[in-house]
Amino acid sequence: MNTTTPAHDHIVKSYDEELKRLTGEIHRMGELAAAQLDAAMDALGKRDSRAAQRVVDNDDALDSHEREISQDVLRLLALRQPMARDLREILAALRIASDIERIGDYAANVAKRSMALNLAAPVPLAGGLGPLARMASRLVREVMRAYVARDAELAHAVWERDAELDALYTGLFRELLTYMMEDARSITACTHLLFIAKNIERIGDHATNIAENIWFVAHGEALTESRAKRDLTAE
Repeated sequence: MNTTTPAHDHIVKSYDEELKRLTGEIHRMGELAAAQLDAAMDALGKRDSRAAQRVVDNDDALDSHEREISQDVLRLLALRQPMARDLREILAALRIASDIERIGDYAANVAKRSMALNLAAPVPLAGGLGPLARMASRLVREVMRAYVARDAELAHAVWERDAELDALYTGLFRELLTYMMEDARSITACTHLLFIAKNIERIGDHATNIAENIWFVAHGEALTESRAKRDLTAE
């Protein structure tokens, strides 16, 4: 016997629609953050300071998205008083939006550093940033697909692949240090490149944070298994 009332059905449908809208907002925010990284790298490759400045200016849009999502989350918490998985969904949305905002900050930092690089002669090793940035961008887009689909296994795959990004970063870090030791004139430019590489590596870390939140929503528990960490630059 169906004991649900039309009013109850309406509330459930309304909540589902609000959650779907929130998911859409976060997905758009994630795509914007990935596009910001792509644009920053394009500006770096072309040594285009005006394009880099546009990336910096566009970071305000991500900040605005995060504020709107935070307001939506607070409203859902106040009006719906969710429990269990619904509560995990809403809290995860808040955390994921924060991670995306940080990804945007790092993309803007890449753009800022590229403008400083344009004041010096080109450094050959700058080309090594391309593979690193492309992988970071892929991780962000893949984890956002996992979020929209609520696909915990895809999120887990992204979580594991961050080790590949760490390995690329470590290799580039060592190359840049060697180049600096061999040619003292390159120290300033290579220092900017090291900061850019670290910003990109941190984008991967935030993608894994998002993956962990997706896993938590699906399973109700944190990812506790250990993952190989291949950023060896601190050793």
